[in-house]
Amino acid sequence: MSQFEVQHTSIENIISSIKSGTIAIPDIQRPFVWKNTQVRELMDSLYKGFPVGYITVWFKTDIKLKDGTLSHKKEILIDGQQRVTAIQAAIVGEKVVTSDYSKKRITIAFNPQTKSFEVPNSLIAKDSRWIHDISEMFKTGFNSWKFVSDYCQENNLSGQESSISDNVNQLLKIKDINLGKIVLAESLSIDDVTEIFIRINSQGVPLSQADFAMSVISADDRYGGSSIRKLIDHFCNFMSQPSNYDTIIKNDKDFAASQDHNNIKWVVKSHDNIYIPDYKDILRVAFTHAFHRGKIADLVSLLSGRDFQARQNLEIVAEASFRKLREGIETFVNENNFKHYTMIMRSTGIIAPSFVKSQNVLNFAYVLYLSLRNLNVAQTKIENVVRRWSVLSMLTGRYSNSPESAFDADIKNFTEHDSLKFLEDTEAGELSDAFWNIVLPQKLEISAASSPYFSIFVMAQIHNKARGFLSEKIDIASLSTGNGQVHHLFPRKYLQDNGFSDRKYYNQIANYAYTQSEINIAIRDNAPCVYMEKMRLQVSGQENFYGGISTQSDLEKNLDENCIPPDFMSMDAKNYLEFLDKRRRLMAQYIRDYYESLK
Repeated sequence: MSQFEVQHTSIENIISSIKSGTIAIPDIQRPFVWKNTQVRELMDSLYKGFPVGYITVWFKTDIKLKDGTLSHKKEILIDGQQRVTAIQAAIVGEKVVTSDYSKKRITIAFNPQTKSFEVPNSLIAKDSRWIHDISEMFKTGFNSWKFVSDYCQENNLSGQESSISDNVNQLLKIKDINLGKIVLAESLSIDDVTEIFIRINSQGVPLSQADFAMSVISADDRYGGSSIRKLIDHFCNFMSQPSNYDTIIKNDKDFAASQDHNNIKWVVKSHDNIYIPDYKDILRVAFTHAFHRGKIADLVSLLSGRDFQARQNLEIVAEASFRKLREGIETFVNENNFKHYTMIMRSTGIIAPSFVKSQNVLNFAYVLYLSLRNLNVAQTKIENVVRRWSVLSMLTGRYSNSPESAFDADIKNFTEHDSLKFLEDTEAGELSDAFWNIVLPQKLEISAASSPYFSIFVMAQIHNKARGFLSEKIDIASLSTGNGQVHHLFPRKYLQDNGFSDRKYYNQIANYAYTQSEINIAIRDNAPCVYMEKMRLQVSGQENFYGGISTQSDLEKNLDENCIPPDFMSMDAKNYLEFLDKRRRLMAQYIRDYYESLK
């Protein structure tokens, strides 16, 4: 059985279908992105009869109504949105929506003498040879005979009426041109349609199942899908680009007057930037929290009315699913929820988004916070579980591979069983003594400051209010977000000059420590035994060389805060590998103590 059918339909029919609502154009979080010159080129190709590609539609699966009848069908435009929107803009004269929700006209000019298209400019506007806006010619009542007569008279083209008429009629026939239309079979599963959607669009902006879910949401005209999409879209815009707020509200008056606007306008004045979700994150968190499922393909099925137990599509399921999704999104964007959650994350030492290498760690931690809160779990227990789970997820790379499956399993375990017991069972299995004493030191044997394990170490230092290396008062929190530098304890140049020329040696994360830039500059390329000898003199009351530490006990405390072994003060290049091994073990123990303190 064929999975698709190829049909042909005129441009005029496509435009009529969109106006009547038979074909739905999903926004998919992307406004009209074509440049005016691309619209011009499309018109030129249509005029010349060049192929412009197929459009692809999917008949949304029939949904059974309460009375047993089937709902009306609607075709969702899977591929060809930008082309169809360009045709509507140029031929119908409809305005397109830009990224800040302002609306603008895209006009295309046509020269009947040269049969050329252009984007109008000041010169064309003054040139009578050009039709300044071709959409005027497609309006009902346009008299081509009169137009040709007037045009030839104005441009002194007596005797050329026939050729000009042919060129104008060729332009008008664009609306009769047939486009290839691929109709995906109704029998295709949601997963199949999602895969087709992603593959078709893979040559442009990379798309995902979440994009397809947004497509289905946007196309809905029964249960508020359009307003759900707009709520998600504006929340993301307000958070990532608050400077666009006034423009968006000015241009989207309906949204400005809505309760949704009142519910999310707090974002514009919020300065907490450790968790900046995009629309995929919002959709994933809201869905997983509200439905206790982790696979976005299931969301598409539910919004299409899929009853997983009865194995049929029901209108009541679709209606309930849209309502439930909206509730999940409203819970996500709630000011108190969002701010309390980010406060918990800050309390773990996450003070910048760069600390968390996987956005899904933050996503599931928010799912967990919202879900436990919905189950009326005590607030102190929620904070305890969320802190520990977020760090455990980072330590084990829990959501690095197959995050949807992990989300699906984890949310069920947390909501169907005692949350603390599930956490403790997971800790027993994945954070055993072997992990802390063997696995983690091995994971710390890596040459990348971007390593999640170095980030967790820095988070532990921030949580413990540790100071920078050789700093008297400046802490890691200030250095990691300010003017501090990740310093090589054994200077890179020194190691290169002493046989460690490969970056995999001198860039070991066990050789990294945050320090003030002026201290880093003063140390230069000296061996630890050289620059730390100056620290001995400094704490004995002699000249101040680095920072302001003035006592031996404070120096020892500073080394301990940075997991630096005491004998580091007398080490040189021949001790380097020994130093790395000792510091990795100290860092692993420091992280373990930090994790235990989160309980």
